[in-house]
Amino acid sequence: MTGPFDKELVTALPKSVKYITHNGAGYDNIDVSACTERNIAISSTPIAVNDATADTALFLLLGALRRVTVPFQGVRKGDWRGKGFQLGHDPNKKVLGILGMGGIGQAVATRARAFGMSIQYHNRRRLPAEEEQGAKYVSFEDLMKTSDVLSLNLALNPSTRHIIAKPQFDMMKDGVVIVNTARGPIIDEAALVDALDSGKVFSAGLDVFEEEPKIHPGLMENENVVLLPHIGTATWETQKDMELLVLDNLSSALKEGKLLTQVPEQKK
Repeated sequence: MTGPFDKELVTALPKSVKYITHNGAGYDNIDVSACTERNIAISSTPIAVNDATADTALFLLLGALRRVTVPFQGVRKGDWRGKGFQLGHDPNKKVLGILGMGGIGQAVATRARAFGMSIQYHNRRRLPAEEEQGAKYVSFEDLMKTSDVLSLNLALNPSTRHIIAKPQFDMMKDGVVIVNTARGPIIDEAALVDALDSGKVFSAGLDVFEEEPKIHPGLMENENVVLLPHIGTATWETQKDMELLVLDNLSSALKEGKLLTQVPEQKK
């Protein structure tokens, strides 16, 4: 399914509807509470998206550390490294803070270790030791205060909307790098623009935005920002895996009366 499945639409669905199999890891376009009230079970496509989204996060992380936009655009204009070319930073020995250490967050951590980064994370609940793979569990406040790079890999819901806003930017190290491949409204974009303009944030790598496809003018105008048009899962292989998982969920629902990857809010 696609599109906004809000309470009004869910209420209008026939009583025969028992399952919604969503093609996407994020499902903020579905009113889960309204579906649960109607006894409609929802599945999404985690696991299938982990690698492609993590690859995109690392692409943005490295690009933001090197402030790649100016030279990338300059070379095509015959301006060699581009006007305003600046030195960037190495990932080696930097502290990567991951907010949301689910499947995608863990895949980001695996890739970042290969570049010499140390990993810390915050979740609502600490992971079992075998899933941490050496990552350090810290409080939300410590994650904000001590990360050199912050990668956002959590679901969008009422409690995470604008979880990164001015108070959080104020906590962060001067020169922090922000990477978001989750959902745009997790960040208060206006606050991010202010933090970039002040130099608090060295650079940002963004694949998602608050009001897609609209992008805040302050982000468009800032050459220290690396921008992608929500292409985190846009590979042939990943799209195929997502579609197959949707079909597997449908098959399981019809044959066994249960979904394989039901959303966490509905799991008992």
